[in-house]
Amino acid sequence: MDHTLELPPEKRMTGVRKVKIALIAASIAALYIWTFAGISIDLGRVFSEQTLNNVTRVIPQLFQPDLAMAGNASLLMLQTLAMAFAGTLAASILAVPFGFLAAKNMMASKAANLLSKWSLDGIRAFPEIMLALIFVSAVGPSPFAGVLAIAIGSIGMLGKLYAEVIESIDMHIIESLEANGAGRLQILVYGVIPQVVPEFLSYAIYRYEIDVRSSTILGLVGAGGIGVLIQISTMNRNWDEVGMALLMIILVVTAIDYLSSFIRKRIV
Repeated sequence: MDHTLELPPEKRMTGVRKVKIALIAASIAALYIWTFAGISIDLGRVFSEQTLNNVTRVIPQLFQPDLAMAGNASLLMLQTLAMAFAGTLAASILAVPFGFLAAKNMMASKAANLLSKWSLDGIRAFPEIMLALIFVSAVGPSPFAGVLAIAIGSIGMLGKLYAEVIESIDMHIIESLEANGAGRLQILVYGVIPQVVPEFLSYAIYRYEIDVRSSTILGLVGAGGIGVLIQISTMNRNWDEVGMALLMIILVVTAIDYLSSFIRKRIV
């Protein structure tokens, strides 16, 4: 008996499919051409002798961090961590009402639901660096400006994530509580909150990890933290001090990454 496996016949590519593939490839190629043409890359300047001299002068200093600045860099890094924590904590609390208003299964009013979603979209449209510039102008150059920028900027993302978590809860539990005569507050306390709190905390921790990275940049516009050291050292061409600051950021961000991953796994 012949047990030879027969492969199914290959599907022949139709002319319409070939045209679609060709159009997609042409569109991608046109997009790349338009992108590189729009940013005006001057290859002559990129590979000029001056650029190569700058690279060979700066890069080695970055890999020779000034250990004498370790103490100052550590203090500024702690300020960055505190700034990110305060901003994330405020955002994680303020984003809760936005999340409930934006969740379709919690808000009967379509107008309020739509307004909340638009508000979150509008907040996410502003990068933290722009918010930091606004708050530095409003309250002066200080870590408080950074906290405000992080808090406002994080509400947009956390509010959207919270809304998605709320929309994915098990509604059978809510229906069971309603069938047993539970009021709205009881449904919220016993039916909704226990389902959403673990993921709320997980997202808040993950957002803190992101905000630590953002906080290192906000110092460049006067919002405090280790970014101030990077700005001053860069202006003075002290690249070994910049290297120390970058080393501190890498170590702290890596540690937070592992720690936050461990905590999120425990929570969820």
